[in-house]
Amino acid sequence: MTGPAARVWSVLRARLGAVAHLWRSSLSFRVVAVTMLLGILVLSAVGTYLYGSIAQGLVDGRQRIAADDSLRDASDAQKQFDANDMNATQAELTQSATSIVNQYRREVGSDRRYVIFMRNDKNDWPVIISPIESGAIGVRFIPDELRTAVSTEPARQHLQIGSIQDSGESVAAVFVGQTISLPVAGPYGLYFVYPMQREREIINLIGQTFLFGGVALILLLGAIAFVVTRLVADPVRRAALVAERFAGGHLNERMRAKGEDDLARLGTSFNAMAVSIQQQIAQLENLSRVQQRFVSDVSHELRTPLTTIRMAGELIHEARSDFEPTVARSAELLRGELDRFESLLSDLLEISRFDAGAASLELEATDLRSCVERVVGSLTPLAASKGSQFVILDATEPVIAEFDSRRIERILRNLVSNAIEHGEGRPIEVRLGSNDSAVAVSVRDHGVGLRPGQAALVFTRFWRADPARARTTGGTGLGLAISLEDAHLHAGRLEAWGALGEGSCFRLTLPSQADGTITSSPLPLSPLVGQSVAASDTAGAVRTRRAGSRNGRHEHPSTARDDPGRSGGRARPVRLRRAAGPLAGDRGPSPRGPGHRLHQGHPAGPGRRRLAGPGGLGVHPRRRGLRRDPRDGTGLPGAGLRRVVALVGRAHHHL
Repeated sequence: MTGPAARVWSVLRARLGAVAHLWRSSLSFRVVAVTMLLGILVLSAVGTYLYGSIAQGLVDGRQRIAADDSLRDASDAQKQFDANDMNATQAELTQSATSIVNQYRREVGSDRRYVIFMRNDKNDWPVIISPIESGAIGVRFIPDELRTAVSTEPARQHLQIGSIQDSGESVAAVFVGQTISLPVAGPYGLYFVYPMQREREIINLIGQTFLFGGVALILLLGAIAFVVTRLVADPVRRAALVAERFAGGHLNERMRAKGEDDLARLGTSFNAMAVSIQQQIAQLENLSRVQQRFVSDVSHELRTPLTTIRMAGELIHEARSDFEPTVARSAELLRGELDRFESLLSDLLEISRFDAGAASLELEATDLRSCVERVVGSLTPLAASKGSQFVILDATEPVIAEFDSRRIERILRNLVSNAIEHGEGRPIEVRLGSNDSAVAVSVRDHGVGLRPGQAALVFTRFWRADPARARTTGGTGLGLAISLEDAHLHAGRLEAWGALGEGSCFRLTLPSQADGTITSSPLPLSPLVGQSVAASDTAGAVRTRRAGSRNGRHEHPSTARDDPGRSGGRARPVRLRRAAGPLAGDRGPSPRGPGHRLHQGHPAGPGRRRLAGPGGLGVHPRRRGLRRDPRDGTGLPGAGLRRVVALVGRAHHHL
């Protein structure tokens, strides 16, 4: 369509869209519209029935009056014709008949009546009287069915509804016919015509009254529905506003509850629920603070005995050549477990920083290729020991973005080391890419892969694909969880894909600018999808999304358990907060690498309150994915601390 028709259609579609939006968004509009529509339907049905009943009553009344009136006048006319002696000639008979018929004409006033006198169809008498008519209402208006009935049944009165032309318009009329016998002319029909002009005026007046009364009643119903809806909807709207503010973090918001009606009970119940939720949130926040402080304190307090154990372990390890083979092997295991235990403490401190919202970024524009080169270079010996080789793809062009190099390298180190561990000695592919909104790097191995549903669990703290397998070559179980938090801190995405027999693939996507938004990832997550597909996640893929912000404070989810079948949403910009300085208790760099700061907390001293509970660490064994070893009470994954203590005891005995 073009021209005026297109413009009209565009305006009509816009109006319909506005009405549809108002219908979806306004409860008052829906209630008023439905009430008025139902009112129109009901009033139309009732009005139609009443209008028809009244009209039928008027017609029936007019028929009864016409029948009685015409029967009386027809009997009187028959008497006059019987007593008439002016019938010697046809002219005298016609004159006397005209005089008699004209007595019954009423052509003025509101109760008009026309009279027609004409020969019956079956009359074969030789004397013929010309039809006698009342002005413009003549024989042509008499229905043929009525004329036939009058001729066939002369002893009865016949009545029929028809129409005439009165004053230039068609008017319904009641026709009443009856046979009159003339002594010398035989049977003639006497017809009375009763126009129903007055009845039509009455019906029109009733119809107009129904119409205007119905419109007024519909508008009144709409106004009543609007007022009633406001009485109900306004408290509900206020309740929704209070609920939104309550959900937004304003936990002191309450509803006004007045009276004893249903809305008052709703307000009272909502307020009671709000109080209960506020108390539970306060308890959970307090418990969270206690747990975070506990993890931090335990990590700090374990460093002093760990330092002593490490010194003793180093001494034992250096003298292992003087021990028996069994003891020498124990010394080597002791050193390895000490390294892993120290890494676990460092990771626990880092996790506590994320949980407390104290993590910060040091952003600068960096080429992602340099980070990949450093990580690959540092892990090349480990890959060689496992029989794996690195394959770097699409690294010819600069991949520039604003990010914290230390944290991104930590993410890549975790992903690459994880690929080495599970790659079964096969090549490891590292691919880089960029587009207008984001940069990405993916790490793909060709190992055993992941079972359906496991891609949603790989970022869970202390999660293992095979719980029965001891973590001897792996890390602490917190690497991917920390990597996920680092990705969220950059407003980025860290996603996993895996399939049995096909290996697994991890993809890190970062915005090109610190305040940018990721529209799409430049690399595909699933390697099974064609390389030309920009980003098409298949079943088994999981897309983790950045946590929201509340009251200006960035929140980091502890795990990312999104539905594997979902493609996820794009990350929204996050306001990054740079730390004012090192946290209290930082004791310099960690053995994990330069630039890695450990939050050491406050040293224990007089009056310091220890947070302890059943099992030594005081943490519920099922909280945050920890598994309690049935043979000790540490709650730490694996047999870390128990094995360390046992090995130290045996080494001390041999010394």
